[in-house]
Amino acid sequence: MPIAVRSSAGSTPADQATVRRLNLSLLLNNLAAGGARSRARLADDTGLTKATVSSLVAELIDRGLVMEGPVERSGLGRPGRAVELDPGGVRFLGIELQVDYIAGMVLDLRGTVLARQRLGRSMAELGPARALGEVADLARALVAEAGSRVDQVQSLHLAIPGLIDADAGMLALAPNLHWRDIDIVHTLMGRLQWNDARIGVDNDANMGAIAHHAVGDASRSQNLVYLAGAVGVGAGMIVDGRIVRGAAGFAGEVGHIAVGSPDRLCGCGRRGCWETSVSLSALLDSLAEPDESPSDHPSDLGARLGQVNRRAAGGERRVLDAIDEQAHWLGIGMSALANILNPDTFVLGGHFSVLRDYYREPVLSELRSRLLAGSVSRVEFSDLEFEAASLGAAHAGIAQLIADPTLARIRKAG
Repeated sequence: MPIAVRSSAGSTPADQATVRRLNLSLLLNNLAAGGARSRARLADDTGLTKATVSSLVAELIDRGLVMEGPVERSGLGRPGRAVELDPGGVRFLGIELQVDYIAGMVLDLRGTVLARQRLGRSMAELGPARALGEVADLARALVAEAGSRVDQVQSLHLAIPGLIDADAGMLALAPNLHWRDIDIVHTLMGRLQWNDARIGVDNDANMGAIAHHAVGDASRSQNLVYLAGAVGVGAGMIVDGRIVRGAAGFAGEVGHIAVGSPDRLCGCGRRGCWETSVSLSALLDSLAEPDESPSDHPSDLGARLGQVNRRAAGGERRVLDAIDEQAHWLGIGMSALANILNPDTFVLGGHFSVLRDYYREPVLSELRSRLLAGSVSRVEFSDLEFEAASLGAAHAGIAQLIADPTLARIRKAG
């Protein structure tokens, strides 16, 4: 609903600024959802006056968020020039830091990917300081690859597997990285010195859920669970269109629920966690020969996953049995989540997606056999694979700006 602007002797400048900010958001969201249109059509669609729309559009142009488009010739009367999102203005970076790689991309305001990179590297071995230095270097490289300027960067969001206090910009605990109590945001601010960019951090599964809520078939779902398959397993849970964060912001650590073999030691120090039975690292460990050493394999788990996929495609019984075992435990854990959250969609990412042909049927069979009432309407395998978190992190910046377009600075004249 548009904000009704009324003249009142009791109104304050703060009230007026809030109303204008909300109306700017209304207009920008309308353009993002519906595409280019004239000022007159925007007034009809939003319920705002034509004069208000013209004033708001002028400010959005000044902030580099919208631009004049083609003349719209429809209906009677004088044709109007369309207004549309400006793809040449602000930029949004999303970077994922995983145990064995970092990956990132740059988006424009329309969500178009302008640059992407993925580097296989052991972040756990580097430690927090050097790893965040690698993140800063990747951010600079991405901006250069996109042909953009640093002053165009509106936001950089970093996705990390672990317990994240997003409001404080802190990582509380990342069991598989063996990191604890790291001030992510201020460290990156110091490394980059990007004064105009907003820097944030969030859990990788949350960012994956945001990606699927923003693009693709799952974007129609208001109640979805995204499971990130990697060294660990986390869940991004969207209920009624909002990420579930919990009291301290740590919701979604489903990899540490007690579903799995009790004799398997988890990276968190406990035994029997779900991710010890369903993670990519658990799958690779189950396929390793007794005399194999880490040097026998690529350090990038994604490359090792490619080897597993080829062996499965070749019908190797040992590999197929290991996947079936994982699918069994995966279906059990998903049924618990389904009975608690009642999502309409599960999205399986990471290695679950890459090996979807072998997971699909056993997972669905196990899941359906354990639901108490009804069924999950869809189980999707992500087409984003290992790019979901970085894409979601970039989209988090877009959503942040659409919610408050005044975050984009007014461009200097000339």
